[in-house]
Amino acid sequence: MKKIYTNYLANFRGLSREIWLLSLVTFINRAGAMVIPFLSLYLINVEGFTLPQVGWIMSCFGLGSLVGTFIGGKLTDSIGFYKVILASLFLGGVGFILLQFIDSFYGFCIGIFVLTMMADAGRPAIFVAADTYSRPGNTTRSITLIRLAINLGFSIGPLIGGLIIAHINYTSLFWIDGLTCMLASLSVFILLKPKKQRETTTEKIVAVKEGVPPYVNKLFILFFIIMVANSLAFVQYFSVMPVYYEKAHFLSEDIIGWLLFINGATIVIFEMPLIAWLDRKKISKTMATFWGIFFLGLSFLVLNFTSWSGVLVIGMLLMTLGEMIGFPFSNALALEMAPKGRKGSYMALYSMSFSFAHLIGHNGGMNMVSSYGYFNTWIVYAIFLLLIAALTIWLYFLLKKSETKNI
Repeated sequence: MKKIYTNYLANFRGLSREIWLLSLVTFINRAGAMVIPFLSLYLINVEGFTLPQVGWIMSCFGLGSLVGTFIGGKLTDSIGFYKVILASLFLGGVGFILLQFIDSFYGFCIGIFVLTMMADAGRPAIFVAADTYSRPGNTTRSITLIRLAINLGFSIGPLIGGLIIAHINYTSLFWIDGLTCMLASLSVFILLKPKKQRETTTEKIVAVKEGVPPYVNKLFILFFIIMVANSLAFVQYFSVMPVYYEKAHFLSEDIIGWLLFINGATIVIFEMPLIAWLDRKKISKTMATFWGIFFLGLSFLVLNFTSWSGVLVIGMLLMTLGEMIGFPFSNALALEMAPKGRKGSYMALYSMSFSFAHLIGHNGGMNMVSSYGYFNTWIVYAIFLLLIAALTIWLYFLLKKSETKNI
């Protein structure tokens, strides 16, 4: 047991102090993100919106994320990641607090758009900060540690959020989300203020742009399409799936919180050792992305095997396995494909894949369930992800061919 514990800790060695601090700030921010997993339930149970209306509101969520990540990538390349992260966290906190005072459908559409635009402007900056603060050869593990902090926050947040909803009310979550975002902003200001030398060096690097922009890089565009498709299915776990848990399996919000806790807790315990092991095995980042998509597809398929509610845990674990393998390596692959001086733009486009998914995925999922039911919806997503997994293998061979040409 001691050896297992020692080996687990060894996976975290060699990471820079800044990466640890960035992870701490990320944890503070995500631990307060209690509204998001329950937003669709809040809109249905408290505001009384229909499934199609919730779908349109979540599309505005995606549109705001899309605009925010685009602006955030541009600002990251021009003024630096530090200022973007600081402003995004603070303004996002203000947005969460104000959102609770909106009652109308169109008001929610506008409010969600503005909130996510401000909050997601910091996403490309976080990736660039991770790359900047990482020591040579540690980029994937640094991203994994930040993801671990995100998932530790997401595992604790929904658990506490579910208990708060069950015993207090939904609106308390908006205050907690807003205040923790502001606390994270303050933590960035105190703990991660970059040194002038680092800022000067960064400005010199950014001034020299190599390669082509991401939107004319054909291989990166294919990778972007794959990530959009994968994320279209993945985002169902943040909107349609909580409704499925309540309406089809009759779970209460606190039990849903425990189910979501399984995802975050599993990632916290197993992701870093898994990624370190895969790194030692020198797995291709593209093939790791393939396995992530494959396991996500299985997570939808198993839901149709039985009406026993225990299958929800199996589905959650399969989704989590896919997330643990796929996302850290896809992050690292995007950074690897980005030429010097264009990392902000490349990571913005990579982040925008999730934004496009939010824009289309929630609405599509809600309307599909409304028209065809859960069973058919899960079948469609499983087949869709199988096709995307095949597309990822094609990308793998194209990248291998490209590397051969450049030798």
